[in-house]
Amino acid sequence: MDPRKVSELKAFVQLCSQNPAVLHLPELDFLRAWLQGSVTVRVHAPFSSSSLSSWLFPPCSSCPCSGATGHSADPEATTPESEESELEIDDDGVIEADVDEPQEMGDFENLEVTEEMMDQANEKKMEAITALGEGELEKALDLFTEAIKLNPRLAILYAKRASVYIRMQKPNAAVRDCDRAIAINPDSAQPYKWRGKAHRLLGHWEEAARDLATACKLDYDEEASMMLKEVQPKANKIIEHRRKYERKREEREVRERKERVKKAKEEHERAQREEEARQQAAGSHGGFPGFPGGAPPFGMPGLGDLLKDPEVLTAMKDPEVMAAFQDVAQNPANIAKYQSNPKIMALITKLSAKFGGPQP
Repeated sequence: MDPRKVSELKAFVQLCSQNPAVLHLPELDFLRAWLQGSVTVRVHAPFSSSSLSSWLFPPCSSCPCSGATGHSADPEATTPESEESELEIDDDGVIEADVDEPQEMGDFENLEVTEEMMDQANEKKMEAITALGEGELEKALDLFTEAIKLNPRLAILYAKRASVYIRMQKPNAAVRDCDRAIAINPDSAQPYKWRGKAHRLLGHWEEAARDLATACKLDYDEEASMMLKEVQPKANKIIEHRRKYERKREEREVRERKERVKKAKEEHERAQREEEARQQAAGSHGGFPGFPGGAPPFGMPGLGDLLKDPEVLTAMKDPEVMAAFQDVAQNPANIAKYQSNPKIMALITKLSAKFGGPQP
């Protein structure tokens, strides 16, 4: 093998390792198709960037980027993911995906098709059908491609060419043709039929079942119906497995949500207890002068009347008065600082007189 090409391949692998999103560029469709067809998996499903990169570059347990912490994982948290490997589907008849360059699709958007070109395209189509009947697949393929170049807006041409790709065991090419045919005419049964067969060859059971069912709905076809009966049970098995997985995931999320609510409630209650303790501690060091603990008992006679006193209420709304009052409550000796402030001394004098505290 050419050392230069090997070096380029290594550089590309390194690029993918650093940025798995590269693998989802349109020009790398052939690579994804090959990976999907060649990787041995029990459930055929489209690769995500994370799953594809993890297959290409499996993390090591000691690597910091793997997220390993050295502790065993929570079995409850990993159960749903591990259960993905429980499903086994019979892949009999599944083939390796084709990775050829995308076929010629014609100038669908810009080409002006004349009546003469339509006639020529129809002639090419008839020649291709004849070649196909005689088993000349390559010739039929070339003729359908010529017809498509002449009239790229005719859906049946893509569907017919897709049927040739199916016979040539090139399902990805068939899918591309069917996608174009469906984009042109979504009510035609033929492209759904051939795309369903292509997905069946790729082991894409759900997609195959969906396309074959659509084909039979639009225009019943015995062949498509027979294949649908084969793939539908496999698709149903995958769907049920996914539902089971989703149920477990939802149950785990409910448990986690309940645990978060429980922790939040406990945290709130703890904060309340700490606040109450803080207030009690503050009250034990200050409050109303002359009372044990810094505050008069709420049951003491005359307290209610005092709190209704307009002068007391007005004074207690004054930040300066309350700051001074707290200062004196913390250290009665600080009263000397406020001897010249009549509004502060008035409140302290009234409270001391009412509850028998020392007069300032």
